Amino acid sequence: MLENLIDLIKKNAGSAITNNPAIPNDRNEEAVQEAGHSIMDTLKQAISGGNLKDVMKLFSGNQQHVDNNPVLQQASGDLAGRLQNKFGLDGEQAAGVADKLVPNVMSQLAQKTADSSDSSFNIQSIFNQLSGGKTSGIDVQGMVSKFKGKLDADGDGDVDLQDLKGLLGGGGGSIM
Repeated sequence: MLENLIDLIKKNAGSAITNNPAIPNDRNEEAVQEAGHSIMDTLKQAISGGNLKDVMKLFSGNQQHVDNNPVLQQASGDLAGRLQNKFGLDGEQAAGVADKLVPNVMSQLAQKTADSSDSSFNIQSIFNQLSGGKTSGIDVQGMVSKFKGKLDADGDGDVDLQDLKGLLGGGGGSIM
């Protein structure tokens, strides 16, 4: 997965890394690698730390679930820190690179996992790798579908009583 993620980052590295004067051209590849490791490490930490719901939301294909996602914000912050430490970028420069790159890459990663004709990213394989194999017996695609609006009838990013009311035809009214 890391190799495919790195390729995806390279495709998005344009103004964030490749054409960025703050990152020397001879270190562009190193910066791309840092971005890949940052995203992978953040996703692993989120899953192992019990933040599976926000990781699932990232892969839901719903941009609303990506924009203010704490896992995405953590990945951006982690990448910014790495860029400061390895490349000497100031905080504003590093945050600018991360804010341009990470949301685009994560959005495209979600699109690719949802595209059955694109075999470069498989949601089950991704979660198996991120969890160290602990999700091998779990229907990850089914769980992600939950966040794609199949059960989230009101589109607020969770499945709750309001969704049940909507699914049962109760709309916003009481079911009692």
